[in-house]
Amino acid sequence: MSPEAREFQKLRAKMPRERPAMEPDITKSRKGLAARLAPQVALMLESYPVDVAEDTLGGVPVRVVTPRDREFDADRVLINLHGGAFSVCWDSCSLLESAPVAALGGYRVVSVNYRMAPEATHPAAVEDVAAVYRELLKGRDASRIGISGCSAGGALTAQTASWLSHHDLPQPGAIGIFGAGGTRMRSGDSAYLAAYIDGTFPPPSKPGEPDLDMTRGYFAGKDMKDPIISPAHHLEVLESFPPTLIITGTRAMDMSPAVYTNSQLIKAGVRSTLIVAEGMGHCYFYMPHLPESRDAYAAIIDFFERNLR
Repeated sequence: MSPEAREFQKLRAKMPRERPAMEPDITKSRKGLAARLAPQVALMLESYPVDVAEDTLGGVPVRVVTPRDREFDADRVLINLHGGAFSVCWDSCSLLESAPVAALGGYRVVSVNYRMAPEATHPAAVEDVAAVYRELLKGRDASRIGISGCSAGGALTAQTASWLSHHDLPQPGAIGIFGAGGTRMRSGDSAYLAAYIDGTFPPPSKPGEPDLDMTRGYFAGKDMKDPIISPAHHLEVLESFPPTLIITGTRAMDMSPAVYTNSQLIKAGVRSTLIVAEGMGHCYFYMPHLPESRDAYAAIIDFFERNLR
């Protein structure tokens, strides 16, 4: 770990290990999270200056992020799918994920304000992403479009690739699944290990006990091994995936889904690259001051540069 990361872990070790109860009012929850993340967003935008414009594509609200005071590639475009457990973090996570890639890579990044719970349930989010994707296809070839996201956005990226193949739409040039995998979150060894080492998320509940639903019912009543929701369990679906970059950390609760998805993609004959950052937790590159974050930005930019042709 970098010296900066070690200092960060020392600070985190002093924080309370118990997560506060989930705020039942979704409006208060979203506003509260935005307020807590405001200093982090400000630091990101100071480190990576961008221009931000609100727009609508395919009837879906989007945020278009472009580098400030420098040219960007008008033909190639990245679609960002923000994190937030399919229920929160549009305002903050869309900028934390889009700004460094736009500023450093010279990309136009279109972040999708997809429908979330509790107002909507699956497949609302993937339908919104597909609508934006169809609109972007009108001005460029699919090979010039990339899709990526972290946490819920990473899972949604995998779901989108599956959705496209099920609806006879061309795959994008490349996808990035960050802080997630193409299978159920909070599954595998890492959900338990990270709970006691990193402590950001509690361990899954014991068998027979209800588990924490951070998605606020977004997947309520759905089969979590459905080929759209969890494509990593279906090799015949993965075979259609484009080149994929997967990023996780050794202290991330999403490491098991990420590692499993990478293994399954390789079995399916897909070019998949897995980065597991030492000592890093869930969506660690939201913290722009860490050298590990800068390494992640460089890897993301290089990956899309090589694959969006």
